[in-house]
Amino acid sequence: MKKTLPWPLPIWRGVITSLLCLISSLGISSPPAREGSGVGFHFPKQIPAGNYSGICPIGGDLFAVVDDKNADDGFYVFRLAFDSMKSRITEAENMGYRSSGQANRDMEGICYRPSSRTLFISGEADNEVYEYSLDGRRTGRRLAMPPEFKRARHNLGLESLTYDTLSHQFFTTTERALPGEELLRIQAFGDDLQPTCQYRYRPDAPISRKYYHGVSALCATGDGRLLVLERQVRVPRLKLDAETVIRLYEVHLPSDGNNDEVVLEKRLLTEFKTRLTLTGRKFANYEGMCLLPSIEGEGPILLLIADSQNQYKNVLRDWFLLLRL
Repeated sequence: MKKTLPWPLPIWRGVITSLLCLISSLGISSPPAREGSGVGFHFPKQIPAGNYSGICPIGGDLFAVVDDKNADDGFYVFRLAFDSMKSRITEAENMGYRSSGQANRDMEGICYRPSSRTLFISGEADNEVYEYSLDGRRTGRRLAMPPEFKRARHNLGLESLTYDTLSHQFFTTTERALPGEELLRIQAFGDDLQPTCQYRYRPDAPISRKYYHGVSALCATGDGRLLVLERQVRVPRLKLDAETVIRLYEVHLPSDGNNDEVVLEKRLLTEFKTRLTLTGRKFANYEGMCLLPSIEGEGPILLLIADSQNQYKNVLRDWFLLLRL
């Protein structure tokens, strides 16, 4: 005998959605979400809802994080604890926001320079990179950005930033190519904050017109490589079945000076998708990444952070993702 539900299917869907919202409002975390070759974690009680777009380690178990829609220019400090093999994030704590006293400028990328014990933050609204002390105040110094970066399209400017402790160089690029160009310009700066080499990088074409796309983060590995995070995002009008496609590439930087005419060869390291479904809320728009300090005998591990749009509609989550390379 065929069994039937006591309520029509639309009512059941409403009940399921209501239960999911109730669970989220209570701050109950589901088990870590496995995505591609990484493991995702979120901490709804410890980490405030945000628009997190960049992350970097600043010593010990502390990380500086930028929120591109915070009212003030500055950064959060999060404490993250890992297990002995760094395969899990076991604890998270918000140590507070450190403001520069200036207005938001769409802060997107962040990196730490150990020699000066200062942070550098890229802004997409002004396409500048300023230096900050660890209390959040600006030092008065900034990277000497070449004038062509002022031509970046609105909301498609300096999205990424990283510092290589081996070569003592900063690297940044725009989310999309400058107007009239097809290739991205990856700009390097020395410890004197002056521009050095500029490299060309060919980003992936959009999967279709329905996908928002671009480079969201760079990460220097300290051995002459750069990791490039490309993301493509599709959000339907009703939001259900929204999808992200995350691709992580590596490029090797030539060491023979300026290479404006050379297109860097990129190699795909990993690719994975996240989706928003009726019963699954693992959709994650990853915007920032950094390399964790290595453990002897273990491969490098990347830490990614997602922008949840302030945990949009109490559905999206502020995901952290660990990727073992």
